[in-house]
Amino acid sequence: MTASPHVVVIGAGTLGLCSALTLVEQGARVTVLEAQSIASGSSGRAVGVVGSQFTDPFEIMLRVHSLRRFRQWESQGLGFNHIGYLRLARTQKQMELFAKSAEIQEEAGLRSRLYRADELRQLIPHISPDGLEGGLFGPDNGFLDPHEMCNFLARMVRAQGGEIRQYRKLLGVKRRSGGYTLETGGDSIDCDVVVNAGGAWAPQVAELFDQRLHIWPERHEAVVVHLDQPLDYTMPMVMDLVNGEGSGLNFRHEKRTELIAEIHKVEQSKVRLAELLLERLPDLPDARLGRGWAGLYPVTADHRPFVGPIDASEPTLVTAAGAGGYGIQLAPVIGQIAADWVLHGAPVSAPGTESLSPSAGRSVALK
Repeated sequence: MTASPHVVVIGAGTLGLCSALTLVEQGARVTVLEAQSIASGSSGRAVGVVGSQFTDPFEIMLRVHSLRRFRQWESQGLGFNHIGYLRLARTQKQMELFAKSAEIQEEAGLRSRLYRADELRQLIPHISPDGLEGGLFGPDNGFLDPHEMCNFLARMVRAQGGEIRQYRKLLGVKRRSGGYTLETGGDSIDCDVVVNAGGAWAPQVAELFDQRLHIWPERHEAVVVHLDQPLDYTMPMVMDLVNGEGSGLNFRHEKRTELIAEIHKVEQSKVRLAELLLERLPDLPDARLGRGWAGLYPVTADHRPFVGPIDASEPTLVTAAGAGGYGIQLAPVIGQIAADWVLHGAPVSAPGTESLSPSAGRSVALK
């Protein structure tokens, strides 16, 4: 690898732009190719939640890295709404997992607190605690605007000499000595390394390199909940899902008279969303569902992202995709790991994340 390789990043969503920014900060020459416009894919349709209330130490570690980056970017002007993140528990076993999570987060410098079911109305006066044991709340978590984030990252990339070419779809690939020649809708581009951050379209990009990538696009819909009267408190992000268990309902404050809600599970209807909201927020005054929009979760078989080369014999083709519904919050650390693979041949800044490589054992079909 040359000291300053020319890296082409495919995709101008959050994963691609985080990868591009980290690479250009470390001295690489970077060109981002985007088939449409910045944030035109899954990133631009996300609800933008950033949270650390997980029970798996590995998942928490990933978010520690991401939150460190978010704090840096916030100090540089990125908007971040610190409304808090509450993950609900339905069983005592989940509460025990939450207690351990709180300990791990505290050791990492993150604030979190356990709430019993009868304490949840301290956070959300309108919530029904029926069927719940309690929850884990992170007061510093929150949400951001994905379009703002992508354009913020794009400005940072350009300011440091990187190039972003929009409406330049990758059409073909030729391998050459020491790198690739990429055919697009414009002039061909010679580069040393490619980062495939194509999101739900990453498998099609991989096919152009004669590689196979098992990522599936799951369609999810978010819906605006209109309130005739503004709440006298800010609704934090609420998630009813722990390690695959729960309804998958999540909702949060958007504006004084608006919430945003979705179901973090595939093949759920707007009617089902309304039923779950009525069950969890039965006394929310004059609430009604409004417009909705759909986006794609790029998911893998084990529901963890692919970061690294598919083929160890071709380390110059690095994948950064498949983060499912957690792409926004994981984008900073995924970009960091992808840059490590490009520049160092291993994820040196986040040890242990070699396990995210799209190896033959992980890149398998969904069961």
